[in-house]
Amino acid sequence: MKRIVVVGGSLAGVNALEEIRERGFSGELVLVGAELYLPYTRPPLSKEALAGGVDHGELALRPSGWYAENGVTLRLGHAASGLDTHRRVVLLDDGRTIAYDGLVIATGSSSRRPAQTAGITRAHELRGIDDAERLLRILRRSGHLVVIGAGFIGMEAAATARGLGLDVTVVDIAASPMNRAFGPGVGDWFRRRHEAHGVRVLCATGVAEIEEKGPRTLVRLADGETLTADALLVAVGATPATSWLAGSEVSLGDGILCEPDLATNVPDVVAAGDVARWHNRTFDESMRVEHWTNAVEQGRHAAATLLGEQRPFESVPFFWTDQFDAKLRCVGRPGAADDVAILAENDTTLVAVYGRGGLLSGAVCVNAPRQLATLRQAVAARTPFPEVVGSGLVAS
Repeated sequence: MKRIVVVGGSLAGVNALEEIRERGFSGELVLVGAELYLPYTRPPLSKEALAGGVDHGELALRPSGWYAENGVTLRLGHAASGLDTHRRVVLLDDGRTIAYDGLVIATGSSSRRPAQTAGITRAHELRGIDDAERLLRILRRSGHLVVIGAGFIGMEAAATARGLGLDVTVVDIAASPMNRAFGPGVGDWFRRRHEAHGVRVLCATGVAEIEEKGPRTLVRLADGETLTADALLVAVGATPATSWLAGSEVSLGDGILCEPDLATNVPDVVAAGDVARWHNRTFDESMRVEHWTNAVEQGRHAAATLLGEQRPFESVPFFWTDQFDAKLRCVGRPGAADDVAILAENDTTLVAVYGRGGLLSGAVCVNAPRQLATLRQAVAARTPFPEVVGSGLVAS
């Protein structure tokens, strides 16, 4: 290969670039990114950056000089708009093309937009730097923030806004916050923590209609209540950014369908990060993981695959969320469980374990680092679920 192109100025994309150089590739490296900014980390956007302002230098994944030092040509500010796998070219939204010998797709995900937000100019999202800066300006002159969506980003932003002194209401159609990820036990614990800090959390109700009226936004709920918002954040999840691949030969299905080693069905094309769906042999499950650690590991693994290594990507997912004084750390696949047990619970600490097919499939630890270390090893070892629950493996 003479030229490798990485599409996506993301965490996975940057780690793929780094791995490619570390493995001795001396050819041309090109990074294509839709944003004008150098690649940056996103988790702080709903926390520190939203509270105190965006510091581009602190968010940058690598110093500005790193790209030149590693011979990376930057093509920023123009999104990929198509892929011609026969000619081996990436099409950009300005009409130009970039030829490749090897291709890493790391385009991440984009925000879902519910139908009720169509035509609503003040319905904000929180995916990038521009979103965070725009929302912070609005929060500084607002009294009441309404958040639609009680997932990770919605709940983190709610905690941040409450810390800034705003009244905050969170609305979600699910039975509890972060219900899809953890189920009601963990979700209800976080609902109580938010309510203790003054956040109003309305679950099991949807949004019927949104109307902009003067300087405020009216959010009418399915149960008949109307919320009056000075600021409105929509955080109802994300979808893999694959629309630009429509018409290409790359196989799609809730992401890019990959082999266990992250190769796609097209020669010399791999995928990594939020956009990649692969069969994880650790859990014997097809999955797509939208979390920081997975992006790092997959970016490096996909690069190795592109350069000729043939090894399945097997991992135990790890992710976290910080809300007020609650530091949640999760390992494994709690959302796919058929058994759940709470091992420890009080006002400040929570430990929950999840089982699937009789084996430990995941664990959630809030303010419990010692228990997390033990359970992370147990998940990786595929420990029988009853053994974890009944043997005192984790002491509270």
